[in-house]
This record gives sequence, C-alpha cells and structure tokens, in this order.
Amino acid sequence: MEGFDFDVIRRSVGYLFRDGMTFTVTLTLIAMTGGIIFGTLLAMMRLSSIRAVSTLAGAYVNLMRSIPLVLVIFWFFFLVPYIGAWILRESQPVQVGAWLSAVITFTMFEAAYYCEIMRAGIQSIPRGQVWSGYALGLNYWQTMGFIVLPQAFRNMVPVLLTQTIILFQDTSLVYVISATDFLGAAAKVANRDYRLVEMYSFVAVVYFIISYSLSLLVKQLQDRIAVIR
Repeated sequence: MEGFDFDVIRRSVGYLFRDGMTFTVTLTLIAMTGGIIFGTLLAMMRLSSIRAVSTLAGAYVNLMRSIPLVLVIFWFFFLVPYIGAWILRESQPVQVGAWLSAVITFTMFEAAYYCEIMRAGIQSIPRGQVWSGYALGLNYWQTMGFIVLPQAFRNMVPVLLTQTIILFQDTSLVYVISATDFLGAAAKVANRDYRLVEMYSFVAVVYFIISYSLSLLVKQLQDRIAVIR
C-alpha cells in the first residue's frame, strides 16, 4: 500500500457521487419502476388464455433473457437512431442520446426478469381466491388488481428487491455508450490522473458496501414476511 494514492480519491469523491452515483441511482430507480410495471403486464399476458397474447409475451421474455445486456445497450444506442430515421423518413439518424438509450434499454431488459418474478408470484396465489373474486362479480382485471396482485407483490418483494440490486450493479455496463455513471466517472478520473488501481479499488469497495447492505435489508424483510405468513 506504500504507493497507493488516497489523495486522488479524496479529490474526486465529490464528482464521483455528485455526477456518477446520481446517474447510477436515478437510472436504477427509473428502470426498476418501469421494469416492474411493464414486467407485471408481461406476466399477465403470459398467463393469458389467449394463445397469441401469451406467445407474444413469451417470445419477448425469452429473447431478452437470451441476449447479454451489454449487447442490448450497444445495439439500441447505435441502431435505433437509424431505425427512427427510417420510420420518420429523415435523412439523418434521430438523436437519442446516452441517457435516454440507457433508460429505455434497462427498462425493456429488466421487464423480462421482473415478468418471470411476478408470474411466479401470481401463480403462487391459490386458484380458489381467483374464483372467489369471480363469485363476487369481479372481472379478470378487477380480480387481478384487488385480490391477486397485492398478495403477489407482497410475496415477491424480497425477490424483486434482489433483482433491483443486480440492476444497480448492471448499470455499470453503460460504459459501452460512454455514459457517466459511477464507474464511468471513476474511469475518467483514473485515466486523467493515471491512477487506475486507486479508482477502481474505490469503486469496487463502494459497490460492495451498497450491495451488501441492501442484501442484508432484503434478508431482514424476507424474514419478516415469513413471520407474517
């Protein structure tokens, strides 16, 4: 540790958290919210009795889960501007930007994983409760909204939060489109000051502390839910 420069970390910590961590946390929260909403709709589509709807949702989920996230980010960022120009009949590629590309890509990608989590949660609810909802005069969507989904969300909260921790870690992959997340900000400082070991070590420690702390909270929440049951 004799040659380890702690001063470069001290000088850069404000920039890392103000710009980098703000980007990372904001992207995580937006992608989590959009992913859960879109994923829940996909889960209900996969469980639909209409074969075409179920097949379409299943094809989307299987496609997203079969492609590495870094490739999805890469191709969305570079191909969508040209697809947009073709649809709008523009002569130049449509400007999407790194931030919007990251938000849309992570929301679409994570929805496939949240879908499977929510599908398992919905299927864990006894079928008798669904029939009870129908007996009360509720239709399919009312039964799902008032009876099934609230219980499914409660059962799946620990798993949903665990997937969100993974999402938080995966946001570092936006480096492929030069977005300034926490890791990207550290990489810029490291390359500027030629202090790669210090900056990447600091980033690893921060990611470990945050992820491990959140994992402990999820474990406590899981134990509380188990006691309630």
